[in-house]
Amino acid sequence: MRFDLDKYVSLHEQGVYVRARRTEMIAANIANADTPNYKSKDFDFRSVLEHVADTGSASQLQMTSPKHIQPGGRSAHDAEAKYRYPLQASLDGNTVDPQMEKAEFSRNAVEYRAAMDFLGGQFKGLTAAIKGRSQ
Repeated sequence: MRFDLDKYVSLHEQGVYVRARRTEMIAANIANADTPNYKSKDFDFRSVLEHVADTGSASQLQMTSPKHIQPGGRSAHDAEAKYRYPLQASLDGNTVDPQMEKAEFSRNAVEYRAAMDFLGGQFKGLTAAIKGRSQ
């Protein structure tokens, strides 16, 4: 039986990558909270991972002609940032809500850490299976 490490960790690796990029984006929003006309940006994490999961299953399709379009082709690295709609826009055109950004930053940090712990657990399990020991 052939083992494909890429399939084993691919979705989780993509999730960690999106969480890391989201951390950078939220930090930029917080840093620009007082910048006139700055527009707050974020990822829709769920839709990005759903798209990655969909294209991952599409890559298992079998091509019957070289003229067919290649399945998949998108990853979390291609994720596009979306502008956030402010709950209350400021007079200078800035759409950053510092309290909401800080809350999102904290939530994202916890979810990033959980994703890293899960990914680490998968590698520990894989290592134990290779060595032939129980965890």
